[in-house]
Amino acid sequence: MTFLQATLMGLLQGASELFPISSLGHAVLFPAIVGWDRLAAAQARPESFFLAFLVGLHVATAIALLIYFREDWSKIIRGFFRSLGRRSIETPDERLAWLLVVATIPAGIMGVALEHELRVVFAKPLAAGAFLMVNGVILYVGERYRRRAQVRAVAVAHGADPERPVRRLDTLEFKEAGFIGVAQVLALFAGISRSGITMVVGLARGLDHEDAARFSFLLATPIILAAGLYKIPDLFGPLGDGIRGQVLVGSIAAGVMAYLTVRFLMRYFETRTLTPFAIYCLLFGAAMVAKFA
Repeated sequence: MTFLQATLMGLLQGASELFPISSLGHAVLFPAIVGWDRLAAAQARPESFFLAFLVGLHVATAIALLIYFREDWSKIIRGFFRSLGRRSIETPDERLAWLLVVATIPAGIMGVALEHELRVVFAKPLAAGAFLMVNGVILYVGERYRRRAQVRAVAVAHGADPERPVRRLDTLEFKEAGFIGVAQVLALFAGISRSGITMVVGLARGLDHEDAARFSFLLATPIILAAGLYKIPDLFGPLGDGIRGQVLVGSIAAGVMAYLTVRFLMRYFETRTLTPFAIYCLLFGAAMVAKFA
């Protein structure tokens, strides 16, 4: 792997991890498109230098999210330990902390159990293109569904203004957070976006785009960080030989790009929707299916 390849893959990871377009899908497709045959072939191997390289990119992305949401995480962590000490949940920060815990558990368990096997089987350009189209359908249907009367009714039932039926993030129920965590398992398939699927479920439960995005990014942080730290020993073994410098360069690129991306998206979702990303996934996915079929 060259330093140019590491830099470009880092930039791609930092952006596509947070845009609802699937970082894993793009990590599979991009090397195949530009003719980086060695990187493309390494994707589906049970063990490879490229998988070790991705560890560094994931850790850097999680660190960027921690930095951007540092004030939120400070409140969430304090709220978690306060509620743990008194054995009760009394404030929005405390409730949000436990919502994140509940949503993280199923995604974490399933990720450890299935991530490696699913990557080996489905980390191929044709499959990634097909799942990218599925991701586009999920985003489009989610946008349509959130406008339905029953979604507005759910929001009003949880205290939203009938004139503007949008729920506050801290009114999510624990079973809803658990369902969001389970839905994230779909992101183990290359082409399905973690941030996209969690946002769609949040919208379906009456959140607005900004709060759905905030919960998605907060939830992604410990999952991405844990996945990276769990596999970081790979970088210090044989798989890391000859690429540690590239990992450092790629990780810096990924971290900077992730910070800029989350900053952009939190402003974007104040007024805009998932529809442009749905159209992109459908068109790009279809083009990839046609190319690699």
